[in-house]
Amino acid sequence: MTRPTPLSGFPEWLPAQRLAEQQVLDRLRRTFELYGFAPLETRAVEPLDQLLRKGETSKEVYTLRRLQAAEGEEEQSLGLHFDLTVPFARYVLENAGKLQFPFRRYQIQKVWRGEKPQHGRYREFLQADIDIVDRDTLPPHYEAEIPLVIGDALRSLPIPAVKIMVNNRKLCEGFYRGLGLEDPEEILRIIDKLDKIGANAVTQLIVQAGGTDSQAKACLALAEIRAQDASFADAVRGLGVEHPLLDEGVSELAAVVETAREHSPGLVEATLKIARGLDYYTGTVYETELSGYEQYGSICSGGRYDNLASAGKDVFPGVGISIGVSRLLGLLFDADALAVSRPTPTAVLVALWNEEERAASNRIAAALRARGIATEVAPVPAKLGKQIRYAERRGIPFVWFPASASAEGGDQVKDIRSGEQVPASSDDWNPPAEDMAPMLR
Repeated sequence: MTRPTPLSGFPEWLPAQRLAEQQVLDRLRRTFELYGFAPLETRAVEPLDQLLRKGETSKEVYTLRRLQAAEGEEEQSLGLHFDLTVPFARYVLENAGKLQFPFRRYQIQKVWRGEKPQHGRYREFLQADIDIVDRDTLPPHYEAEIPLVIGDALRSLPIPAVKIMVNNRKLCEGFYRGLGLEDPEEILRIIDKLDKIGANAVTQLIVQAGGTDSQAKACLALAEIRAQDASFADAVRGLGVEHPLLDEGVSELAAVVETAREHSPGLVEATLKIARGLDYYTGTVYETELSGYEQYGSICSGGRYDNLASAGKDVFPGVGISIGVSRLLGLLFDADALAVSRPTPTAVLVALWNEEERAASNRIAAALRARGIATEVAPVPAKLGKQIRYAERRGIPFVWFPASASAEGGDQVKDIRSGEQVPASSDDWNPPAEDMAPMLR
């Protein structure tokens, strides 16, 4: 086999990074379940027409086909899912008769997106989603609950603080309609590009879309508004635009911000430039910045959708948010800002005096494992110093010295970091709690 060439955009973590990833996922699961979300996993592929029916994603979808098919055999066009919301909506429609509503689920899976790989942005990556869906109607208070769950989940990790920026599609659409703009969805897509292309380019695009300079100026004035409480509403009204949908959006957004302010002051900010590119969002939308990493964009985003999970008269509105786990970890790993206390789960290495006594070392290891202590036996009966250095290289904190058949005395265990060595029995010895498993730090 020739030396392989790395594939850009398809991250493969080292073992210590994978341990960190697993601990991050464990903490996310724990928080999601504390809020009553049940686990779910959907298939990796969806019919291509379903993937393409919502949002501007056609350039990002990876299609799927067999390398060889029987002559004359036609297969349904399939694609790898680019997010977890579209497959979840399909799952709800297929299983509505078996689910209890409102249905709360979390889902942690790989997704695939054919975009340009860059720092913290991949083509294959892990997402962690939560969604709440209901039949026919979904009360807006769920839109206020979603950022609280994410705030608690991310606060459980040893990472920089996050800020969840929120807006409301109804607020924006009502404002644009109140201005007299005829295509509010196009204006939303243009405003979503504000941070990338700047105010002048946004103004030009709005004018090209049929707006005037004064309408573009008003849209930019709305996008500049931000506040961590309901005071943003006064700033919006101060722009002098009126529309019933605008009033509805302001009310809903104020409830989200005030609920979050009571739960976690400083966590949520009304940021009226947030639009979200996918067009299935209909209410509150979220984007999340990591302190110190703002230049890399959002690490967690989502929103309210009313029509994504619908077929005929059956409508299941929902609200959800997704953490870009691989994106978050990639940024932190590259900055050496997240790690585990040791690169292996093994807490104890049982030394091996000679091959004839391997069975005795195996019995000690089995007894320790039976009590939940990760243990391995030295690979070869090398000199004791070499076995200790092997443990040091692996990051194993304790070396167990079995009682030798050729010498007197019982078992002993050594903390090779401090040098402390004490008598021990595999029936009752335990490492300190912080050494039982690698700790996230």
